[in-house]
Amino acid sequence: MYKVILASGSPRRRELMTGLGIAYEVRTLPDVDETYPASLQGADIPLYIAKEKADAYIPQMQPDELIITADTIVWMDGKVLGKPHDREDALRMLRALSGRTHEVFTGVCITTAQQQRTFSVRTEVRFSTLSEEEMTYYVNHYHPMDKAGAYGVQEWIGYIGVEYISGSYYNIMGLPVQRLYQELKTIL
Repeated sequence: MYKVILASGSPRRRELMTGLGIAYEVRTLPDVDETYPASLQGADIPLYIAKEKADAYIPQMQPDELIITADTIVWMDGKVLGKPHDREDALRMLRALSGRTHEVFTGVCITTAQQQRTFSVRTEVRFSTLSEEEMTYYVNHYHPMDKAGAYGVQEWIGYIGVEYISGSYYNIMGLPVQRLYQELKTIL
């Protein structure tokens, strides 16, 4: 009924969409605004950004298309840990996460010509206490710069550092595919 468009440049989101077995196409726009009002908290932030991303695609959307947009944040102590600006920022974030529990929120927006649906998913993650050597090794050998909170749960740091997860593992990777699948079943 719809041609499914994943509006994301994230290789992890593409991998997760492929795992659902739904035919889709990737489409990205340059310079989509990802700012949000300072008054937003927690899950409201990625929901707002996912909707803003979707709204940027609407002018070029075809009537038979369904567009999926998403945004993921790491939330700790009432603050967003976004993508790090540089190596030192990545290390600062990992130090903050070390030995602590944080939340990962992903907001998803599903848009067709007839409707727009949004939802968010929350996952709680606890890190063990990481040594300075472990954090430095990770930053030097992996790619934390394109990841919220400066870590990829599917990478080495997740293997050695994640003690506990309550909620969707795939949400931490950037796309809560189980919930997305349930929502798509009602539309497709």
